[in-house]
Amino acid sequence: MSGEPVAAATAGTRPAPVTTAGPPTVRPGRLRRRLTIAFVLVAGISAGVLAGGSYLLLRQARYDASLHAAAADARYRLVLAGQFLPLTEQRRTELLTSFEGSGRHVVLIAGDTWPSDPAYAPALTERLRSTVAAGELGYQRSAGPTRLLVVGGRVPGSTAELYVVTDEEDLVAGLEQLRNALAAGWVLVVLLAATVGHTLARRTLEPVGRASRAARAITEGLLATRLPVAGRDEFSGWAASFNEMAEALEAKIAALHRAQERERRFTADVAHELRTPVTALVGAASLLRDHLDQLPGDARRAGELLVTDVVRLRRLVEDLMEISRLDAGREAVSVTDVDAPGLVRRIVAARGWPDRVTVDGGPLRLRTDPRRLERVLGNLIANAVQHGAGEVRVRTARSGDRVHVDVDDQGPGIPAEHLPRLFDRFHKVDPARSGGGSGLGLAIALENARLLGGTLTVHSAPGTGTRFRLDLPGSAPEDVPSTRAAAENAGSTRVSSGLPDAGGSEPTGGTG
Repeated sequence: MSGEPVAAATAGTRPAPVTTAGPPTVRPGRLRRRLTIAFVLVAGISAGVLAGGSYLLLRQARYDASLHAAAADARYRLVLAGQFLPLTEQRRTELLTSFEGSGRHVVLIAGDTWPSDPAYAPALTERLRSTVAAGELGYQRSAGPTRLLVVGGRVPGSTAELYVVTDEEDLVAGLEQLRNALAAGWVLVVLLAATVGHTLARRTLEPVGRASRAARAITEGLLATRLPVAGRDEFSGWAASFNEMAEALEAKIAALHRAQERERRFTADVAHELRTPVTALVGAASLLRDHLDQLPGDARRAGELLVTDVVRLRRLVEDLMEISRLDAGREAVSVTDVDAPGLVRRIVAARGWPDRVTVDGGPLRLRTDPRRLERVLGNLIANAVQHGAGEVRVRTARSGDRVHVDVDDQGPGIPAEHLPRLFDRFHKVDPARSGGGSGLGLAIALENARLLGGTLTVHSAPGTGTRFRLDLPGSAPEDVPSTRAAAENAGSTRVSSGLPDAGGSEPTGGTG
């Protein structure tokens, strides 16, 4: 395998920012370092064992050869020493002079100790003396300033002892040179192994790195990313399988994208087609509401139900149209200074909730779109009023450069299994779907919060109530659509009618 993965972006995709928590990732190069270190360890240990074993074997062989040669020479010298018997003072002197003259250093022990050269008169161990006294040939090696090999025996026909001294300095020096050469060779082998191991690890893991980059590109939305396939090795088969997976994934996501676009178009088309007949129904329902008191009892009840259902149908169409505009990206943000607590109090007063909703917090200004902020807060408060119980409390506060608004209720809470889907469209906690909302309120609130550069979260548990928190930047987000686009869309925001909302509030249906 060679080359880099070919990356191409799929047109029309808008990946939403997603924060995920997972296991810590392995830093790049860590596996490469491990492979290199393992290669160096194997090569270093193998070369070290081979070099050390070879040195020890050769050292022992050289020492054994030196000992055998010295023993043979000692036997010869003992035979020659027998010719100087009896060992009178004159003959002893002649013996020592003769051996020293032939280049052999000896030590003669006959009552006293007489070396042929005092510089070569090592101390003899008791073990060596005992061996020689028993009539055997013995030896010792001295580790003093001068490396000496001493081989001794009894002179034939006498109790005198003769020890032949051999200088092993040249032998030791040769062994030290060999040891240094082997150590230098071992260092070179380790360096070579490090270079070769790093190169092999890099070339071996290069396909893994390409696959990692390709997977990261696919994660970022570049679904046309592919790996090059060359050769017939295992990595080529891996690359081919990866490409097949990427093609299947691209096809599946493209199909899902087309299905989502069809769903968006269907929602927008349905909302648009329903707008005219719903407007007519609203007009008729308004007229019917004005004459309800003139109808008989049974007919009045049916008329009231009809008016209520028309109001709900109008609200559903309005929500469908708004969610379709949000999906199409045609909604814009018009930024101005807003007093958040004041806006909340106006929402509560306009919708007739002063007895149910308490607003805490002093003046707190931020730069945002007041119409969208009103839409978000209105949906959250309406949701708490409709589905909560007891007092609903709204708190506004500033934390650093962020502003958050909390909407708390004292209701029965939301089961944990519903929380992940709470902001999904048409999702309702009540399986009977008996609530008065459309099921789009919280979804619309979430989309508007995103347009404002904020986040919307919920904390709830059965029996403890529910808290929705809207977290906004203190200043306007930088990448907002133009206010001109907002003005162009302002005329098609909602279906107007003369009918008031049933119950004086706008149920959102997000948790009903």
